[in-house]
Amino acid sequence: MKVHRIFTAMVLISASAGSAASAADLQSPFIIPEAKPAVSDGWTFAVSPYFWGAGISGDVGQFGLPAVHLESDFGDILKDLDFGFMAVGEARYDRFSIFGDVIYTKVSSGASTPLGIVAERVDATSETFAGLVGAGYAVFQDGRGNLDLVAGARVWHASTEISFSGGLLDGVSAKDSATWVDAMAGVRGRYFLTDNLYLSAWALVGAGQADLDWDLAAGIGYEFSDRISAVAGYRALGVDYSHDGFVFDVVQQGPILGLVVRF
Repeated sequence: MKVHRIFTAMVLISASAGSAASAADLQSPFIIPEAKPAVSDGWTFAVSPYFWGAGISGDVGQFGLPAVHLESDFGDILKDLDFGFMAVGEARYDRFSIFGDVIYTKVSSGASTPLGIVAERVDATSETFAGLVGAGYAVFQDGRGNLDLVAGARVWHASTEISFSGGLLDGVSAKDSATWVDAMAGVRGRYFLTDNLYLSAWALVGAGQADLDWDLAAGIGYEFSDRISAVAGYRALGVDYSHDGFVFDVVQQGPILGLVVRF
């Protein structure tokens, strides 16, 4: 029985760590598609779907087992994606803005186990949700750019379910999850170098139920019209959360590419 427990623990560590890494890497960036910096009458709105080709490094632990260290690039993760939804939006009135970011990913992976005595196969499904809502005020704003002070809260939820088929553990499954909230604050801004070419960046840091939650990015964008622009850049995000054996202490970073639609 002791051998069976050791083997089961090894399988759980491997499967849960791999699925958690996949879910984390596929999160969208916290890109706020800012409205045109020039002062306008009434409200302006913007929405933006984004792609983030992030790799991940750090420590992940679930099911009360010791945390394992992860090093994975985006190419290793994309093949496990089942479903992903990512949307960011902003509403702006003069110097005031409100914004939101919703992220949901579901990934799964599976593998055969050695010998097939304890189990012939183990499958892991991981889901991650991150929702951010906040508000900002432009401390600087003119016809070419703006610099906003922002504050808000980010809600995280991560869960992993592992199921066994065949062998002594046939039909056995286990699930571990955690939900936490962090307060966030920082700056974001945009500056037009020409009538069409602009720079954008943001820096956020916070904490709460996580010991540390931070988000940095910079990019360059091109405005094709008053309504449509494209942005490319680089982003790094880190979070350090641990509670009751659930550990999610990772840094994700990689290139970003997106489309911004204003109306």
